[in-house]
Amino acid sequence: MTWLITGGAGYIGAHVVRAMAEAGLRVAVLDDLSSGAARRLPEGVPLVTGSTLDRELLDRTLAELSVEGVVHLAARKQVGESVQRPLHYYRENVHGLTVLLEAVTAAGVGSFLFSSSAAVYGTPDVDLVTEDLPCAPVNPYGETKLAGEWLVRAVGAAHGVTTACLRYFNVAGAARPELADTGVSNVVPMMFERVTRGEPPLIFGDDYPTPDGTCVRDYVHVADLASAHVAVARRLAERRGAGDLTLNIGTGRGVSVREMAGLVLEVTGRTGLEPRVEPRRPGDPARVVGSAALIGEELGWTARYGVREMVESAWDGWCLHRPEARRG
Repeated sequence: MTWLITGGAGYIGAHVVRAMAEAGLRVAVLDDLSSGAARRLPEGVPLVTGSTLDRELLDRTLAELSVEGVVHLAARKQVGESVQRPLHYYRENVHGLTVLLEAVTAAGVGSFLFSSSAAVYGTPDVDLVTEDLPCAPVNPYGETKLAGEWLVRAVGAAHGVTTACLRYFNVAGAARPELADTGVSNVVPMMFERVTRGEPPLIFGDDYPTPDGTCVRDYVHVADLASAHVAVARRLAERRGAGDLTLNIGTGRGVSVREMAGLVLEVTGRTGLEPRVEPRRPGDPARVVGSAALIGEELGWTARYGVREMVESAWDGWCLHRPEARRG
């Protein structure tokens, strides 16, 4: 069975590709390389360069590679950009998914795994977010992910495709330095960028109803996230045409922004810097921590890595791509 992984040359995608390949699953990648890099892929993994908006390319790829399952990771994912460019996000994330599903159903592909996000929950006012919590996204990015879930489930039910929607919480770390996140849109690399310049990490608001007044989030190591995809892909292959799964991918443990900033300063050796508090950002909920109970019950999966391992591995990758950071 061949799995086509869209967005497989990106930060998360490359980890999923390697984990699935190392688990003995046959994989191929479709990526437009707008943010991904071919060098991240293991030797021998086929790479098709192109977009999920290109139906002709999709039809040809699915047929030539005899694809039986798809892991759909390709998407635009920056919250702020989604607010500024909602039409772009709906075109890329929802219309791109629509075109892909049209090709998938025409080709008779039996399994479909959709990369969703905890952004579908919006600003939940609960200690632990469970999958049955009503979804109320607060930005276009989250809206496109929720719309994507609806579409995937509907197509699965109508066409006998076994589906899964995985709601990621905050992803960090690297399985190998060369696979690290090279962007600066996530909290850990954002802090790395500042300390590399000799500037303190920023904390947006310290008056939230949390133990230290700063926002609390659930961070999951990207290697754990990748292993979850392996477990889900195997389940989908075993249950062809037999319904869908919707699962949180997280740890169930919360880490405050102040705790994360302190750990970043410790790991990077910049303990002389003091985090700087800025005003709250609109729409930031006080606490978003996901329950990982359901995926444990369904698949026996649990996260292995802690937050220190996430920061240390991410820092090794950051320094590989930016050697000046180590010297600072």
